[in-house]
Amino acid sequence: MASQQSPRLLPSMSIALFAALILAAPAVSHDQIPGGPQTRPIAILHATVHVPNGPPIEDATVIFAEGRIQSLGKDVQPPSDCEAIDATGHHIYPGLFDAFTHLGLSEIDSVSAMRDFSETGDVNAAVRTWVAINADSELLPVTRSNGVLLALSAPIGGLISGQSAVIQLDGWTYADMLVRGPTAMHIRWPSQPSALVLLTEGHEEQGSESRNRAAQQLRLLNETFDQAIRYHAMRSSDPQTPSDANLEALGPVLAREIPVIVSANRADDIQAAVAWAVRRQLRLVIYGGYDAEQCAALLREHDVPVIVSAVYRLPQRRKDAYDAAYTLPERLRAAGVRFCISGMGAEQAWNVRNLPYHAATAVAYGLPQEEGVKAITVYPAEILGVADRVGSLAVGLHATLFIADGNILETPTKVTHAFIQGRRVDLDNKHEKLYRKYQHKP
Repeated sequence: MASQQSPRLLPSMSIALFAALILAAPAVSHDQIPGGPQTRPIAILHATVHVPNGPPIEDATVIFAEGRIQSLGKDVQPPSDCEAIDATGHHIYPGLFDAFTHLGLSEIDSVSAMRDFSETGDVNAAVRTWVAINADSELLPVTRSNGVLLALSAPIGGLISGQSAVIQLDGWTYADMLVRGPTAMHIRWPSQPSALVLLTEGHEEQGSESRNRAAQQLRLLNETFDQAIRYHAMRSSDPQTPSDANLEALGPVLAREIPVIVSANRADDIQAAVAWAVRRQLRLVIYGGYDAEQCAALLREHDVPVIVSAVYRLPQRRKDAYDAAYTLPERLRAAGVRFCISGMGAEQAWNVRNLPYHAATAVAYGLPQEEGVKAITVYPAEILGVADRVGSLAVGLHATLFIADGNILETPTKVTHAFIQGRRVDLDNKHEKLYRKYQHKP
């Protein structure tokens, strides 16, 4: 009897089991409601305003309406119908901008299904990160509560990892969050083994294998770009040519509409990447850049900016100074190399919230204070091609900004208000909720 009834019971049992699993699964989305459109002008009064050029303006006013900054300065009169916010003793900054993250693509690192930033295979040029972004990620409220309102959501993995996008950290869907996509094409440079590995006894075979693998990867990279050139030539002459998603995606790169961001740290890898990009007449940005100062003349000559992957990182060689990573931003500035600072480090999306403290450490080790702020606001916007919309405080730009009760590079500073395109952002987050919860624990 049981065997006769079991087929009829399977569908209902499956549904019940599925429901139980869903109910038992931990929540992985936040419950903050995205900000609604701005309905009337907002005036922030009596604040210290951090502008891109020049010193901060004391006792100044910022007015924005319909999502854009209308006026700012000391002698600005707010309109009669505005919402006024008294920010006496507070500071106004443009939204902080992390130039390389996995925000929206990663949730819990120990769960592989929640790491959606890396595809299998070597050539993934058609990958578009922005369509995969989880707008309900718990990491977004945690990050923006510390003033980080903008980020590049980037892929890794393979040789050609795919296309990244600049996003703003509030919205119902990825379309609400998208500022620019595609922003860049990402390549993991085929790194040659160091001379030390090749010459060390017992590592000769390992070094030889690594060198052969790097050569194969570089050959594949060149073949792919050669194919893309031929493909686009054929498509322009004959639109009926069968389409290829990967080769199609390389079109904006070949046309210099977007740059390639190459992950490279060692000097010889950086030099090889620059030589490759110059030969192919591509726009290039270096991500990582640990040895970038050694290549300063080359980077200046070809106007190749560097996204410093993190200030909090260990020396990569035994002979390096303990503070080599801490002083890198100042050494790049002194050498005339364009740069900005990222705070993700070792692929840790949950640590992007610490971006201002990476800049603060660089300031503590020589970078001027104003340059430290620009390295996480203006400079990433310039490098990633969105400075006409975000990254600084100026008339006509998006009202993506926040109010803080002190210097944002100092740990005790708290963000009190934040706006993204004029929309008021909910600053509550999981950390705050847990703090409130455990205030009541006996």
